[in-house]
Formats: sequence, structure tokens, C-alpha cells
Amino acid sequence: MIKQAIAIATPITSDWHFPHLPVRLAQVDAPDGETAPQADVLVAEPELAKPPMYAVVMYNDNYTPMEFVVYILQSEFRHSMDSAVEIMLTIHNSSKGIAGIYPKDIAETKAKKVNSLAHREGYPLLTQIEPHQGE
Repeated sequence: MIKQAIAIATPITSDWHFPHLPVRLAQVDAPDGETAPQADVLVAEPELAKPPMYAVVMYNDNYTPMEFVVYILQSEFRHSMDSAVEIMLTIHNSSKGIAGIYPKDIAETKAKKVNSLAHREGYPLLTQIEPHQGE
């Protein structure tokens, strides 16, 4: 009789993570399983920063046709025809030009893809990434 009264007054909890462990009695005076008083903690807002940006730089050579460079700028970097021609002329006249500015992993992927495509087509077009400070 006394055991039944205690069982009714004291809630029983079990851990569903460990079904083979014995059932334990919950503490009646501790809300939500807390056994010690908790200290107040100030939570700071997370500081978010933009990722460092990298420029995908294409270098001029004397063998890659200008049409191929324009094609790459349009297909891989999504430039319009006018913008692609302008960048291609910058590459041709200044010996290098920026095809696009991206976070590091995207810039690396685009540079590798362009180098692979140029190599597959038999052109020595070189594309690399450089840290970009600006904007």
C-alpha cells in the first residue's frame, strides 16, 4: 500500500536511448531533471563575416584563339557577349584579366574546369586564382 502511494506521487522516467537500463525515479523537486541551480549566461550574437574573395585570372598566350576565350567567358563565367569581348581584349592587351570574383572553393573549381577544357581542346590557356581585395 505504501509502495503504491509512493509510486503514484513520484513520476517514473526511463531513457529511451538505453531501453535495457533499469527505470529510475525522477526527482520531484527538480523541474525538467535539473539538479543544481544554473548560472545566468550571456549569449553573444554570432559574428558573421563575408568569406574572402578570389579573382579568377586568365593569362594571355599567343596560341589560344580569341573566340575560344570569349566562349569560355560566356559559358563558364556567364558574361554577356559585350562583356566577354571586353574582358578578352583586356586579357589580350594587358596579358591578364579577371574573369570573375568568387569565394575560394568556387574560384578554384572554375579555374580547374577552364584549364581542363582548354587542355582538352589543345590550347595552352592558363587560368589561376588570386586573392581579391576590393569592393
